[in-house]
Amino acid sequence: MTYVIAEPCIGTKDTACVDACPVDCIHPKKNTTYDDGRPTFEEVSQLYIDPVECIDCGACVPVCPVSAIFALDDLPEKWKHYTEINESYVKGGKFTPEEFAKHAAK
Repeated sequence: MTYVIAEPCIGTKDTACVDACPVDCIHPKKNTTYDDGRPTFEEVSQLYIDPVECIDCGACVPVCPVSAIFALDDLPEKWKHYTEINESYVKGGKFTPEEFAKHAAK
């Protein structure tokens, strides 16, 4: 089971989850530019979990101050589209920052 960051993260981008993650699978990182074209921390409205890198430990869940991180099986129906948003980000940032905002409005 993987984890997904959903709507409550938008505009918050608290990095407590990044600090808690033992495998560094939450992106984007502050002050980091990605060679694959993914938007930077400053360009996105939320954080994303790479499901390939994630070891499903759940360390990120209790430290999120806005309760935005869910195990895939526990993701509320109204936020199911965040699986696509997370996946698109980690697969090389197919969405521009504007497209991320459009998807977040779903």
